[in-house]
Amino acid sequence: MDRVEAQEERRRRMRETVIARGFVRTADLAEEFGISLMTAHRDLDALQAQGWLRKVRGGATGLPSAQFHGSVAERMATMAQTKQQLARAAATLLVPGQSVLLDDSTTCLLLAHQAAEHSPLTVLTNSLPAITTLAKEPGISLITLGGAYFPAYDAFMGPHTADAVRAFRADVLFMSTTAVTNGRCYHTSPETVQVKRAMMESAGRRILVADHTKFAKGGLYALAPLTDFDLLIVDDGLPAEHLRRIRAAGTEVLVVPARP
Repeated sequence: MDRVEAQEERRRRMRETVIARGFVRTADLAEEFGISLMTAHRDLDALQAQGWLRKVRGGATGLPSAQFHGSVAERMATMAQTKQQLARAAATLLVPGQSVLLDDSTTCLLLAHQAAEHSPLTVLTNSLPAITTLAKEPGISLITLGGAYFPAYDAFMGPHTADAVRAFRADVLFMSTTAVTNGRCYHTSPETVQVKRAMMESAGRRILVADHTKFAKGGLYALAPLTDFDLLIVDDGLPAEHLRRIRAAGTEVLVVPARP
């Protein structure tokens, strides 16, 4: 195994260690992997840049928080049945002939699996799983939004992706978010916010798809106020008082039963 392969293998094991334990001190990682403290910091910097974890004071964490929302697998498993119901409701709004922007959220990935039933559609997305799914569908004209690949998100992110988005104008955008606090959407990474804002600028209609648990979470980076969306699709677990405030502010709300 050459030096580069050894480094990648060590970082893979380090990533798995942090995710499995939730929080690990940098000094403990250095000792466990037989490397210097400086090398451990470099490894953690690289893993954080890829979106796998977040460095915090004294170590690194893989636990979902305001700065890190967990891996793709964790997100797919969270509120899985509710997300399926939300995706089905969103799919009913697809109109053959539309151009549709999909973000990298797991809810929109579930929507991508239903897109072919409403073809022909032109779909633009930065989500690699959605790209893989839609590339097989003859009724879908697929436009991929490239840029820097973030393995933890399984998507393309950052300024180049945002620039790619701005080259187009879509009829409708379907998007999710990490958290909604006091009428404003938040996310856990600036790279994600950059791309999602570009998507909002490039769509004629903006639809936010979010389960009710997002309204009890926190996020570090402000994305946009709920009033910037034309429609919110949410499950019936959201308290009535929240619904009243959102509607009073001017955003239409579609409430979906969490169970079929």
